Amino acid sequence: MSILEIVKYGDPRLRKVCKTVKDYLVLPDIVSNMYDSMYEAEGIGLAANQIGIDLNLFIIDITHLEEVEEPAEFVNGKIVDSHRETTFSEGCLSIPGVEFDIKRPEFITLQYKKLDGSQHEQEFGGLYARAIQHEIDHLNGKLIVDHVSSIAKMCYKTLLKEIKENAAYHYSDLLKNSGVTRF
Repeated sequence: MSILEIVKYGDPRLRKVCKTVKDYLVLPDIVSNMYDSMYEAEGIGLAANQIGIDLNLFIIDITHLEEVEEPAEFVNGKIVDSHRETTFSEGCLSIPGVEFDIKRPEFITLQYKKLDGSQHEQEFGGLYARAIQHEIDHLNGKLIVDHVSSIAKMCYKTLLKEIKENAAYHYSDLLKNSGVTRF
């Protein structure tokens, strides 16, 4: 399908809570584009808002890292339980070159729907649970920088500022070229 540009830190679309998916017929094309975009960026997970789509939808593929049978898509996901915290280094496709040690629950229970609209509830652990939590954060307008102290961010101060400024410039160009009038 298509490789789409990953929305970067500083773009206001990353700070919105994403809309609930209601029309499942549009999902196959979106998901195909998401996989193409994620693989091109060498990621293991991607939320729809990271490619500029305001939907509660994310994908995960850790098949090359853990014994997981296949990539998976999650629609309207919600974490309903979690336990036992661990700390692990996380990066983000929307904040390239930046990694932080993030404390998250090691095990989660997720309620979600599949692309066909069927309802599921499943427990996930380890890297899978961490990746899901990372993508759920995106869908709720939260980024890895929100999990760390100002001191931790100081290590990346210049890079974060540069990414943020470039994203703001790109977003204003996007609005200007879309014909949207801003007041």
